[in-house]
This record gives sequence, structure tokens and C-alpha cells, in this order.
Amino acid sequence: MPHFESYDGLRLSYTTLGEGPALVCLSGGPGADATSLGDLGGLAGHHTLIRLDARAGGYSEIPADQGSCAFTEQVKDVEALRAHLGLPAIDLLAHSAGTLTAQAYAAAEPDRVRRLVLVTPAGRGSREPDEDEVARIRARGVRTRAPADNGNPPGWLRAAFYVEHKATAVPHPVLAVAGAEDGIAGLTPAKLVADLHPAGVLAVLPGCGHWPWLDAPDSFTSVVTGFLAG
Repeated sequence: MPHFESYDGLRLSYTTLGEGPALVCLSGGPGADATSLGDLGGLAGHHTLIRLDARAGGYSEIPADQGSCAFTEQVKDVEALRAHLGLPAIDLLAHSAGTLTAQAYAAAEPDRVRRLVLVTPAGRGSREPDEDEVARIRARGVRTRAPADNGNPPGWLRAAFYVEHKATAVPHPVLAVAGAEDGIAGLTPAKLVADLHPAGVLAVLPGCGHWPWLDAPDSFTSVVTGFLAG
């Protein structure tokens, strides 16, 4: 499995899948195995997916410094991966918790990002679900899909990942993808994300849950490829 050394010498793993322009992909969780993204509903037929296992997740090493797993600190890992790949700038897709890292990276390294795709985002600079909305969605009882295996991240990772952080608007084109039946995050975080960024747009996929590429792969791929080609 390909790997590289990040800024602090930690070995991080990644996998590549597909063909076409590179698309760096961050999984959620935090700490979900990046292979749980699969081919992102067929997106690998249009892009080479570079799926990063975040530190302490998947096949990447666990650091001695748990604080380095904060999403604000993992920005440095994304930059190290970009440099390792030799890409002057990247298109970046992130899912759920990973969208916090992606937005923080775009704010910290604005010249290294072209476009952001944020799939069922957690929020802008923290988790921002509307719990009443989530409860209403769950009450509808719509069956949606989830990966068979998200990996087994360490128990302390969640507390280390979510830190206080002020959200920053970025100038890049940003697509926030929400699932209309997302009983985990709801639609509110995606709406907040799309409203924050000046070039933000919102796409709500009917009948989809927190992993919309599993529920409606053709619709998901069409929306994302159209945005990346725009």
C-alpha cells in the first residue's frame, strides 16, 4: 500500500483508484478507513481517487501526540500528501468529519486548492447538526445504506479530532452535498457550509442518507463530476 512520511515523520497510507484527473479524498469518522469510500458511486470512472487514511485511521500510524489528530492539525498531513504527489494544487473531496479538515486546509493553503466537494458535511468549523431535524428524519424511517466496514479507530480519537475552531470562508468553488434522508447529520450543516463560502452551492439528493454515493450513485457522480468540470 502506498505511504509517505508526513511533517512529523509519521507514516500515512493512501490508496489510488480509477483514472482521470486526480481527486484527493478524505474519509469521515473521524478515523474511518478511506477504502470505505469505495469508488464513490462510480466517480473513479472519471477521476483518479487518492484516498488518504488520516493519522490513527485505516492503515496509517497512530501518533504519540494525540493532539496532532485534531482536524486543524491534520491540515499539515493533507499538505504533505499534496507535496508527496507533486501536485501544484488539488481538487479535494471530503466526507462527514473530514469536511472540517478540508475546509481548514483550504483556508490555510488557499493557493493549493482548486475546488472543494464536501459530502454530508459535519459543519463549518465544528459539528453543527440540528438535532430536532435529525430526529424528524429518523422518524420517517427511510432505509438508507452505509459501508459494511468503516474501520476501527481508537476510542480517544473523536475527542482529539474535534477542537474549538472559528470557521473561515474560502474563495474557492465549494459544493456541499446533502442527503435528504441523512439521519446522522441532517441537512442543516450542508446548508450552513454552502452559505458560509461565497462560491458555495448546495445539492440535496432525494432518498439519500449519510453516504449518498451508496444510495444514488448515478445522481451523486453526475452532480460531483459536473461541479468539478465547471
